Amino acid sequence: MADYLIPLTLLAVALAGLRKREDVYCLLTEGAADGLRLLARIVPSLVVLLTAVSMLRASGAIDLLTAFLAPVFGFFGVPPETAPLMLIRPFSGSAALAVGAEIMSKYGADSAVGRTAAVMLGSTETTFYTISVYFGAAKVRGTRYAVPAAIFADLVGFFTAALTVRLLY
Repeated sequence: MADYLIPLTLLAVALAGLRKREDVYCLLTEGAADGLRLLARIVPSLVVLLTAVSMLRASGAIDLLTAFLAPVFGFFGVPPETAPLMLIRPFSGSAALAVGAEIMSKYGADSAVGRTAAVMLGSTETTFYTISVYFGAAKVRGTRYAVPAAIFADLVGFFTAALTVRLLY
């Protein structure tokens, strides 16, 4: 049935358009044009964000921050090995997945560090990416409380992930 889901959906849309006597193709092309305009507004902020993350990783700044913050994370029960993941995740999902895969290949997916990294990846958000996409699409310039609230939610997610893995495994 799953193989027929998309063709059946397209058929249902076409039949609904015919029933309402609407030009479905024209509506489809208008929607695609709107999507391209939205993409043109969002892409510059995404390019800047991803460039900044790449520069931080390449410069070694992430490694310095990790070494500096490792004792703090250890104090709160978060494996210090997950510090790079905690620093990268709010900015870039793909970079965070790469860091998570690196952690799991180094320490093992079934280790406490690997499990903590996996739970962190699943319970946190790419905050700045999401804010740049959604606020950019809505043309919102001032984020006011959105950024601090999102960062706080990410911190809660990181610490809760570490606590959950410690308690359950």
